[in-house]
Amino acid sequence: MSTALDTRDTEDGPAAPGPRTGLVLTLLFLATFTLVTLVVFLVATLLPLLIENLVLFFLTRAIAGAAGGLFIAAALITATAIVPADRTGRALSAVISGFMVATGLGVPLGTLVGQALGWRGAFAAVLVLALPLTAAIAVAVPAVPGTGGAVAGQARYAFAPRVLAMLGLMILVFTAISSAFTYIVPFLRDVTGVSGPAVSVFLLAYGAATAVGSSAGGRFADRAAARTVTSATIGLAAGLVALYLVGASAPLVAVALLIWGAFAFGMVPALQYRIVELAGPGGDLAASLPASAANAGIALGAVAGGAVLGAFGTPAAVLTAVTIAVLAIPAALATSRLRPPDPPSTATSAGRASTKP
Repeated sequence: MSTALDTRDTEDGPAAPGPRTGLVLTLLFLATFTLVTLVVFLVATLLPLLIENLVLFFLTRAIAGAAGGLFIAAALITATAIVPADRTGRALSAVISGFMVATGLGVPLGTLVGQALGWRGAFAAVLVLALPLTAAIAVAVPAVPGTGGAVAGQARYAFAPRVLAMLGLMILVFTAISSAFTYIVPFLRDVTGVSGPAVSVFLLAYGAATAVGSSAGGRFADRAAARTVTSATIGLAAGLVALYLVGASAPLVAVALLIWGAFAFGMVPALQYRIVELAGPGGDLAASLPASAANAGIALGAVAGGAVLGAFGTPAAVLTAVTIAVLAIPAALATSRLRPPDPPSTATSAGRASTKP
């Protein structure tokens, strides 16, 4: 039970009711809001250590996940607000790489700490690491107000069909990722023959690949975000196909995990970039949506992978991921044709007031 709790704790961060974020971000300075979400996360992590109650445990996990999702949105908007426009992709990748490194290191290390000290030890480790980082953010991150205007005005752009199409692609991509990754430990054990501490080595390799991929993906996003999304979707499918075909060979599985991780998260900065770009004046609100789309995909993938694993065995979860990733390729090609709304002109703003986004 401790291992499962530890893994969930490292993955709960991105879970969020994202659309509400835009409303809050237009009312509060982002640096202050970022600190509030971190404090809420810390309190939600601390309470289960002090009070033994199963209902409270699940409630605080939900609160911690929501706070993590709100933090992601605030961090992404803050990062892009303090850099020049031509470095937006790299700013996004810097933030996303941090989350990828945290997840890539947190899952195996949290599992090891949980095995040695129990789930309370893993939670305590999170608190020890998060407290000084919260203080550092309070000192170093500048206050940046939301710039997108009223929420009602942003919403018509943030929820325009072109943005929803990109969010749909993001759900599809993360469904593919989650279908395989949720069950990667059983796959390594049953198919590859890897178990015990060696599993953490494979997970660390995957985590390192996601960090490198997301960092490089930001640079590619600044050059051609739509092309980066399409290329990375193809690479994701290729990595999952390789994992399925070479599953019995530990060295080749390690290579497949590196390919999969690099391409899967190399596209995340470009996806975020495209969603904000396609939202135009609704960019602040739209920036809060990808976290929810990603988590919807994670939930769907876990369900899909679990369903086929129970019926057909462990390799079926990876094969399901392959199928979904292949379906995402034409979707990525289709969304690459989408274009952002025309910027409003001072001379023609009155005439365009009634134009649909």
